[in-house]
Amino acid sequence: MSQVSSILKRDMELFYNDLECDCKISDSTCDTILVSDFTEYNPLHNGHFHCMKTAKSMFPKSLFVAIVPGLFERSGRGIPYILPREIRAEIAISVGADIVVEGPPMGIMGSGQYSLCLCKMFQALNTDYIPRGYKAVEGMDEILDRINMGHHIASKPYKIVDKTTKETLMEGKLEEDNYVITSFSNSLSKIGFDYADKFIFVKRIEGVSGTLIRESILQDNFEGVVDMMPQKTIEVLKREIRKGSIIYGIRDVEKILDTANNYSFEELSNLNLFNDKLAGKIIENRHHDNLESLENSILQGFSSHFHQRVLSILENPIPKKTISTYIDRYPANIRVLDYKNEDSLEKFKEKVNNENIIHY
Repeated sequence: MSQVSSILKRDMELFYNDLECDCKISDSTCDTILVSDFTEYNPLHNGHFHCMKTAKSMFPKSLFVAIVPGLFERSGRGIPYILPREIRAEIAISVGADIVVEGPPMGIMGSGQYSLCLCKMFQALNTDYIPRGYKAVEGMDEILDRINMGHHIASKPYKIVDKTTKETLMEGKLEEDNYVITSFSNSLSKIGFDYADKFIFVKRIEGVSGTLIRESILQDNFEGVVDMMPQKTIEVLKREIRKGSIIYGIRDVEKILDTANNYSFEELSNLNLFNDKLAGKIIENRHHDNLESLENSILQGFSSHFHQRVLSILENPIPKKTISTYIDRYPANIRVLDYKNEDSLEKFKEKVNNENIIHY
C-alpha cells in the first residue's frame, strides 16, 4: 500500500471514530491567554512566520496554538498537501508555536462548511485572540474595523455586507486571504462567538510566492526561494525529499476510479458537494480507465478548485448527510499533533478544559 493510500485509510477510520464522539465545550477560568491561528502551512513560509511573530510579540506570555488541517491531507482547494500534517506541525513548533492541533478535512468540504468547523474549533479552544493576515486593498480597513467592533460581516455574491447595520461595504469579490476573514466573521456570528476586539489583523508581507516555493520543492532546488521561508522549513523539506515523503499532487487514483466506475447514481449524488447533474455525468461517461479520461469527460466547465474537490471526494467518498453530522459534532476530538514541551501541553489542557483532547 502506498504512503498516500495508507494515510487516507487511517484518516477515514479517524473520521468515523469522531462521529461516535460528542464535543464537550466548557468555559475556562484559566488565566492563560490563548492565541489561535488557522493556517495550512503548505509549507510554512515567511508570511506565516511574520503573522506568528507579530501575535506572539503582542502577547509574549500567551499560548500560541496553530490549527493545521487535517484529515485526508487535502487543502481548501482540494489539492494534496506538500507534507503530511505531522511534519507541518513539526515545522510550526520549531519556529515558535506552542501547540499544534488538527483542523478539519478541508479538501472534501465546501468553503462555508470548513469555515464553520474552524470557527467551532476557535470556540472549543477558548480562544482569546485570532491573528489573520490580510492584503491591504481599498475598502478593507473599513471591513476590518467593523469586524473588530463585533459586527456580522459576510461575503455575498459580488459584494461585502455588514449584516449588523444592513450596509453594503464593498462591491465585488475579495481575494482569498481577505475572503477568509469575512467568512470567519460570518461563521463566528452563526455560532454566537463574541469576536469583538479578538482579531489581530496583520498586513501581508511582500516577496513570498507560493508558486515559486512549490516549483522549488518539485525541482529540489531552493536557491530562488531561500529568502521566502524560515531555514527550518527548508531543512525539513530537504529531509522529506530525501525520504521520498513529499505527497504534493499524489492521489489514490485506484480509489478515485473505483468510486467513479462502481458507485450507483444515488450513491454518487448523495456525496458531499455532489448533485444529480454531476452524478449523471460520471455514469454517462463510464467506463473511466484513467484519471485523465475521468477529468476530461465529467469536469469540463467547473472551476479548478471545485474540480480538485470533486477528485478528493471521489477519493474519500462520504455522504453529505454524514458530513453534516460531522460538522454538528465538530470538534468531537481535539487532536494535538505536536507541542513545544510538557508545560505548554499542561497549560493547554487547563485552558481548553476538554475531556476529548488526544495527543496524536
